[in-house]
Amino acid sequence: MANTQSTTPTIKGELRYEDRVLQKIVGIALAKIDGVLTIDGGFFSNIAEKLVNTSDVTTGIDVEVGQKQVAVDLDIVAAYGIEIAALYQQMKDAIQKQVKHMTGLDVIEVNVTVVDVKTKAEYEKDAVTLQDRVGNVADKTKEAVSKGSDRVSAGMEKLTPDQEPVRVD
Repeated sequence: MANTQSTTPTIKGELRYEDRVLQKIVGIALAKIDGVLTIDGGFFSNIAEKLVNTSDVTTGIDVEVGQKQVAVDLDIVAAYGIEIAALYQQMKDAIQKQVKHMTGLDVIEVNVTVVDVKTKAEYEKDAVTLQDRVGNVADKTKEAVSKGSDRVSAGMEKLTPDQEPVRVD
């Protein structure tokens, strides 16, 4: 009988992560923490989120990804009345746990800036107010376009079959 030793070839290569992947892991991990009302990407990104109604969990999260380590920076709006130092520790623990579990990378730094505190009612009111304003603008725009379309249709109906619409450039 011949000796059939199995030799496993060494496969070369490396595993890399785009920043967006780590941002998403951090965002989803923080979404489960009570006391973080929002991760704030600044005024304009918050407006953009409300206008488009996205569920992008990466907004406001900056990461620096190295070969074996990750640093995270973010701004948050915290719920009024909570112990912010304890919230910060929960955030660090959740980020470290999920990043290590999913990527094997070590989180070496988590920098959080609390940019505002709001009651949940105040936060929800602010969000609804902006949504209402955007909704009202959208409704008025739709109504104006519809009226304009009706006028064009009415004008087209007045043309006799041998007339062609006049093009205005």
